[in-house]
Amino acid sequence: MKKPILVIKFGTASITNQNGDLTDKVIAEIARQVSTIHNQYRIVLVSSGAVAAGKSYINNYKQRLSERKAAAAIGNTLLLNKYSDYFRPYGISIAQSLCERNHFSNRNQFLQLKKTYEKLWDNEIIPIANENDVVSNLELKFSDNDELATLIAVGFNASLLLFSTSVPGVLDEHNQLIRELDTSNKDLLDLARKEKSASGLGGMTSKLTYTRLANQMGVQTVIFGINTPDGILKALNNETGTVCKARFCSMSAKKRWLASGSLIKGKVRIDPGAQRALTKRSSLLAVGIQEIIGDFEKGEVIEMIDQDDTTIAVAKTKVSSSFLMNNLNKQNLEVAHADDLVLI
Repeated sequence: MKKPILVIKFGTASITNQNGDLTDKVIAEIARQVSTIHNQYRIVLVSSGAVAAGKSYINNYKQRLSERKAAAAIGNTLLLNKYSDYFRPYGISIAQSLCERNHFSNRNQFLQLKKTYEKLWDNEIIPIANENDVVSNLELKFSDNDELATLIAVGFNASLLLFSTSVPGVLDEHNQLIRELDTSNKDLLDLARKEKSASGLGGMTSKLTYTRLANQMGVQTVIFGINTPDGILKALNNETGTVCKARFCSMSAKKRWLASGSLIKGKVRIDPGAQRALTKRSSLLAVGIQEIIGDFEKGEVIEMIDQDDTTIAVAKTKVSSSFLMNNLNKQNLEVAHADDLVLI
């Protein structure tokens, strides 16, 4: 049997100090703890920190887009060298995996990425993933590395996703740690403080948002504090942080990809009758559509929303938005087949 897949995400605030410099002590601890479980899991590390590590090399750095890209180009090397230095004493090699959003939205590219990771794991090498900030298109960026980590975990059917933070986990209004969280409750985002680190893109809202998606797709998640002694090892055993349990998910690998990795190109508002039909695993027909929002082509992914703008499902469409607009009242026109549709 193949080893289970473990994805661990380290944010910028977790591995850098207030000046943005990489923190040797933290990275050394990551290497030590990961080395003890290396033989038990196929591991992916998702690590931010490249921009923070490289920004000091840019004169008069003001966080402009071109400056962030330049800082990332410098910082990627610094970041990977640091990880390599601390994993080397344990006889573990690492590989850099710079990802772009289209690696997940295009299924063929996603499957190629998966095969590459499997080859690395076959050779006992740990991939360290990060967004390719140097070339990423602004409109096709990940929202942050929390999203990247979640797409890897869901797409590869990981058994566990760990989010490290600079705090012990998800805290309540009294700053007390919440040990378990039911992410089926949509009000959970109210628990998140709105602040984020000075150098990072995400925050607790982002982690909770993507934790909810991971749980829905069958991946258990733990949000834990990077400064907790043996935090990674304890999080593996649900002994620290906030544990968010996975819900049962019987989706095929293709449908998990469709629900999580695909890029949404447009939306259609559906009537209550169409909504009821979708819950019975029926296809989406044009007569059930009340409004078309955005432009999309045949084969692209769209959302189905209800009267309250709540997303009901996502699907790969069989027609373009322009064709659909001219044929809304056509009987038996199939907009999305049930096999290419996932209820959310």
